[in-house]
Amino acid sequence: MLLPIRRTWLVALLPVLMAACHPVYAQQPPEAARPYRAELTRNARAVIGLNAPVALFAAQVHQESAWRPAAVSRVGARGLTQFMPATAQWISSLFPELAAGDPFNPSWALRALVRYDDWLHARIRAADACQRWAMVLSAYNGGLGWIARDQALASSKGLDSLVWFGAVDQVNAGRSAANWRENRAYPQRIIYTHQALYASWGGTVCL
Repeated sequence: MLLPIRRTWLVALLPVLMAACHPVYAQQPPEAARPYRAELTRNARAVIGLNAPVALFAAQVHQESAWRPAAVSRVGARGLTQFMPATAQWISSLFPELAAGDPFNPSWALRALVRYDDWLHARIRAADACQRWAMVLSAYNGGLGWIARDQALASSKGLDSLVWFGAVDQVNAGRSAANWRENRAYPQRIIYTHQALYASWGGTVCL
């Protein structure tokens, strides 16, 4: 009787084993990220709902600070999610739960990232969820105003202003060359490089 039982278990486990071997699931989050998984998931779902793109947010933190809560950039951005002081002050005035305005506090930083991304998401139109979140990431990195300018320029060139990849991301509405390259790399890295590390956290986009 043991052999049939073993075969039954093997058949049942086969889909799980195959999923685990899929390239998206084969990679694992870095050790530094693991203490923040529960809090990021809680904040994402509290603000956006059960369908929140948790893996995308995790990938964004990975890009911003590599999960270092004391990180400070060369231009003065602070904490896990690299808020500039002026932006931290602005978002603190916008949402009561962020009134403390402390980018070095991981709890504040994760909530602020989700809140700001959601705020941007509500103000951006795109062809689908993938294109919209890519534009959200571009706006987080460079400012919401640039998205409108880039979309207008893309449209004037006969490109689809509701599509980021291969359309809006191809034009430059006035950024410096260095800032333009950085901004275009930002969504690409988060979505197509870092996000795979966090696929097991749930809520991927574009993958």
